[in-house]
Amino acid sequence: MSKKILSLILVLCMALSSMALLVSCTTGDGGEDTTAGEEGTKVVYTDPYAGIEDYDELSAKIYDDILGDFYAAYEAAKAETNESKKWAMMAIAEAKLMESGVMMPTSSNGGNYAITRVAPNTATSTLWGNDSYRYHDVIVATEFITAADRAAMKAKWAELKGTGEYEEWVEAYLTGKGYTLKNTYSIVYNSDPKNWDVLATSRAADSEALVNTYDGLMEYDMENRLMPALAESYTVSEDGKTYTFKIRQGVKWVDSQGRVVADVKADDFVAGMQHMLDAAGGLEYLVQGIIVNATEYIKGDVTDFAQVGVKAVDDYTLVYTLEQPTTFFMTMLGYGVFAPMSRTFYESMGGQFGADYNAAAETYKYGKGPDSIAYCGPYTITSFTAGNTIVFSANESYWDAANININTLTWFFNDGEDVKKSYNDAKSGVIDGAGLNSTTVLLAKEEGLYDTYSYVSSTDATSFMSFVNVNRAMYANAADDKKVVSTLTADEQTRANAALRNEHFRRALAFAIDRGTYNAQSVGEDLKYASLINSYTPGTFVALKEDVTVEINGTAKTFTAGTYYGAIMQAQIDADGVKMKVWDPNGDDGIGSSAGFDGWYNVDNAVEEMEAAIAELATIGIEITAENPIVLEMPYYSGSELRTNMSNVYKQSLEAAFGGKVKLNLVAAETSDDWYYAGYYTDFGNEANYHLYDVSGWGPDYGDPQTYLDTFLPEYAGYMVKCIGVY
Repeated sequence: MSKKILSLILVLCMALSSMALLVSCTTGDGGEDTTAGEEGTKVVYTDPYAGIEDYDELSAKIYDDILGDFYAAYEAAKAETNESKKWAMMAIAEAKLMESGVMMPTSSNGGNYAITRVAPNTATSTLWGNDSYRYHDVIVATEFITAADRAAMKAKWAELKGTGEYEEWVEAYLTGKGYTLKNTYSIVYNSDPKNWDVLATSRAADSEALVNTYDGLMEYDMENRLMPALAESYTVSEDGKTYTFKIRQGVKWVDSQGRVVADVKADDFVAGMQHMLDAAGGLEYLVQGIIVNATEYIKGDVTDFAQVGVKAVDDYTLVYTLEQPTTFFMTMLGYGVFAPMSRTFYESMGGQFGADYNAAAETYKYGKGPDSIAYCGPYTITSFTAGNTIVFSANESYWDAANININTLTWFFNDGEDVKKSYNDAKSGVIDGAGLNSTTVLLAKEEGLYDTYSYVSSTDATSFMSFVNVNRAMYANAADDKKVVSTLTADEQTRANAALRNEHFRRALAFAIDRGTYNAQSVGEDLKYASLINSYTPGTFVALKEDVTVEINGTAKTFTAGTYYGAIMQAQIDADGVKMKVWDPNGDDGIGSSAGFDGWYNVDNAVEEMEAAIAELATIGIEITAENPIVLEMPYYSGSELRTNMSNVYKQSLEAAFGGKVKLNLVAAETSDDWYYAGYYTDFGNEANYHLYDVSGWGPDYGDPQTYLDTFLPEYAGYMVKCIGVY
């Protein structure tokens, strides 16, 4: 079994012996927790996982009990060779994942009122990868752009998409309308990069900054065309297993001061891939089963990296060999897993490969800060002050320097404590745009900006989730045990773990949350459903390319070409009799959608599921009444008025739905970092300091539903599975 190596900033600080759950729980008077049986006898609760001290074994057992149906369906889907049938089977697997109740969808990015100086669609709107965070081509005005002009540009983009003419047209349109264009762009960010090595991290806060420092082989442009970047051209073998790229000559690696340190060569992509697999920072699962011998190298069965399917044939010829034809392979190239790395610079920073790799060595300096990486992209990071600013300056040695639109990119930190800050900074010109929350919408109306400049921002394919910890073992932050500290008794801890392992109980919680009101705290009442999502993979992410027949609960069902993924997911959920709605066939003006409505919140359904949970839990000795409730905990950022309001909606919804049978304690995190360290910054499930957590989410890395579902694989392969307390 492979072991996930530490890749973020936390150190595993709990002995295995402390992970064993309590064998039985006690009542307030110190007696055993018992429940009356049919004839007045008492049922004593005994933890079914008691005595399993090995964390991997414990995780495997809990995972199989809770997500076994999902995993079996998903493995069958991945074995299918017909792409459309595979997608249909994946939708069935995701239905099982949603039904498990281990996570509740909350929202996507966007769907809020905003004001901006940035022309629409001048960064790619491709839904996957990190190319949408490459900002060198954005077009920015010195003035806010009116909503009417934005609408005109978006309409023209739809007309010109794929022609290569949109950028020139936008510049002419804006200047013709009297706008002045500039070569600087300033935005906000809310979490400092913690790891400056893009190949050793899968945290969005790291990769979204670092993507501006390197180029990939291919990149999506503002018209969503996949265009050559460091690859001038490529060919694919007839069997679809071999991709050969010709690397652009004359490209330079520079340090943070812009000094040339090496030429970019094909071998830098080989070095990058080996380092990524060595570092095991959460990206490696992306190429498992894709690139020849990647899995075997990760497991240690192959130690000679020359046997892995990435090779530099010469200085400017790079070849990837795949295990099988992979239709989405080219869509993967826009993500950091395929980033190049200067082998010589890495080694000069103490970096080594294979068995010699040791990021904890005193001599290892690579990726510790912006001065310890090499750059081959449009920018170098010339200034970084934690919790303040990141300044990206144009790389004078960049191969395409003459064609970038932004010479200085500045990120300003905003922890969200002041709900007016982004709006005020946008007005004053400190930043070039801001989303409007329920408070600043009113200000924009009062100050005359709303009617002319506000627009509803587009949503993307990011899925933010509220996660349920089914195996809580940490009751204070792993990074600092004095932060975000639980107040639960041992009895309450054990009862909560037992309840959260019951599927009906988890679904009851999910159905009880008024997600619209929760979302309204951020975006306002009139837009509360605009960014609301109902599934992990967006329902329109893929559509069948041909008719396929699959089995749903033993009955053959045919879905015609053009059927969206979400419709198939809903068919399985309906067949299972679970009362959740993940797909609206009439949504998005008849196209169909899994977003823009609340298909989960229903108090009647919540109560029905809770009654089923109470009955099942009673048989194992867990009594749930208003006098003896299940007490859960959720950390929240108390320094933020917005997050405080959102958390209180969560609490009020849960407690009101069940008549006191469930109590939710909100545990204050005084800083945003304390809040993130409760879960978002953790590496392993046993570090998760919560029962419920509404911070994390996932954005797609490539254009296949597998990019979402792989995150819930067992045995440390799935990056997000740690959010539910295992692996």
